[in-house]
Amino acid sequence: MTDTAVSLADVELRRPHFQLGPIDLEVPKGYVTAIVGPNGSGKSSTFRLVLDLIKPDKGEINLLGQSTTQEEDWRVKSKVGYLPELFSPHDDKLKASIKTGFVKKWYPEWDVNRYQELLRLFEVDDHIKLGKMSKGMRRKYEFALTLSHHPELLILDEPSSGLDPLAWRTMIEVLHRYMEPGGRTILMASHIVEEVKRLADYIVFMIHGRVLGVYEKDELFGSWHAFYVHGEKVSRKLVQQLPGQCGIEEAGGGMLRVITRQAPDAETWCGQEGITITHRQALQLDDILAILVEQERTRLRS
Repeated sequence: MTDTAVSLADVELRRPHFQLGPIDLEVPKGYVTAIVGPNGSGKSSTFRLVLDLIKPDKGEINLLGQSTTQEEDWRVKSKVGYLPELFSPHDDKLKASIKTGFVKKWYPEWDVNRYQELLRLFEVDDHIKLGKMSKGMRRKYEFALTLSHHPELLILDEPSSGLDPLAWRTMIEVLHRYMEPGGRTILMASHIVEEVKRLADYIVFMIHGRVLGVYEKDELFGSWHAFYVHGEKVSRKLVQQLPGQCGIEEAGGGMLRVITRQAPDAETWCGQEGITITHRQALQLDDILAILVEQERTRLRS
């Protein structure tokens, strides 16, 4: 990840009841990186730090090759599109078109044709007051607004929140097309497993304000498996030695279900130990997250 769109180095944000970091994270340029984690993990705060909406207590943040502490940072920020999870109620009395007229002045690359195209695609009327829009309609409008200046970097916080299935599918298609020219980057947070699987190239796990790891998506799903094993030598004590072992439970009939985060190595080890794998199951993203959350809770209790 030598060519980065966003980098955070030893970044900390301290609050009375929560600490974010220290975070070291590099978001590769030209790819989609998804941050996943439970509510309250610090995903939205991380986005706000990256956008210089709040200041870190420690560390350095670079956005598209420029430190966020430099003057004239509006030039680099004009290359960024940001879709927050929650929208300001202060806009509710405005017609969407009025907000658009204000926002577009900040972006030299504003494309009215792209804006109108997206409104038609999502069936949004921007003459309606924002406060009168449904949650899904507001999300579609803001999504169109975010994309209409051809940003180099998109930061999306729960982008599909409030969308119906048809609008969700359209959003996925739009984002795929957005990435087609190359050189563009998406940094997103999402609770939707299918959304992450369809869009992400890299997955970041964030729990309790800490980044627990950055994984290439296909490698992640190829590494985390549940093995159902049995054999004369099989015992809980033995399979504790299985490479990447993250959990063991009884599966009935003398069989054990063993979770590993190093499936290829674990399979080789089972062959060497004469352990039969009767069934294997790739873990889903929410299963992996649940295991990491429990491991982190155990670490904090110890």
